[in-house]
Amino acid sequence: MNFIQTTIKKSLGFILGATMAATTAQAGPLEDRVEAGEPIRLGFAAAPPWAYAGDDGAAKGFVNDITIDVLKRMGHTDVEPVLTDWAGLIPSLNASRVDIVTGGMYVLAARCANMDFSEPIGVFGDAFVVPAGNPKGVSTYQDIIDQDLIMVSPSGYNTIADAKAAGVPTGNIMEVPGTTEMLAAIRAGRADAGATNALEAQRVADMSDAVEMTDPLAFPPESRTPVAVGFHTDDDAFREAFNAALAEYLGSDEMMAKVAQENYIPAFLPDGQTTAEACKAN
Repeated sequence: MNFIQTTIKKSLGFILGATMAATTAQAGPLEDRVEAGEPIRLGFAAAPPWAYAGDDGAAKGFVNDITIDVLKRMGHTDVEPVLTDWAGLIPSLNASRVDIVTGGMYVLAARCANMDFSEPIGVFGDAFVVPAGNPKGVSTYQDIIDQDLIMVSPSGYNTIADAKAAGVPTGNIMEVPGTTEMLAAIRAGRADAGATNALEAQRVADMSDAVEMTDPLAFPPESRTPVAVGFHTDDDAFREAFNAALAEYLGSDEMMAKVAQENYIPAFLPDGQTTAEACKAN
């Protein structure tokens, strides 16, 4: 082999190697983990019925059920549950401590700026949890403002930003780690109403005769927001494959039979809403 042939061979080898490296880089960290035989780490907070850990530590809740079933359809069955605080979900994803984020994650512009979402797995609204009998007649954020009441909501929930946007002063908003603490604040009289999504509000109301849920329809229609599954911004290819499998699974008899036990009903299915539109609108 002469000098020219040797030079060409080395150049081709360099180009091929660079191309392969670029292809690997484009695959994304999640696909790299799957290729290496490592489990897909599913990050979620304790937020029943959306997501929570079972007695055996398994990922439960309808968002986890949907996500795990879609992953199975993609051929991925090695899933590792990672339970964390709600406020730590997106930081954990961006720090690569988890690979996918589930739970009742509303598609909001602020979140879209920090991670990517799948297409919606459902569309949901909000409600208040109030003392039984609703003695102060709370049904909207304006009631909180007019009566100078204290509202409580889990940290990181969309209801905090919504309340502020509606004009509720920051000093009238109490943030707590989760819905258990929200219920405790209402029962102890430290808060007059708790704001959360309607599914969680109903679950909290069912936990105690001392509280009840207000009418979700009292909230403005725009409070109904798509919920989706979160992915790292480098995992476009995996997310697109997930979306393709999700489109076939969403609303199927298999899905509805499984999620019915967590109070997910057909009315929650997306009706043409898209993640791209939600990221711009919310």
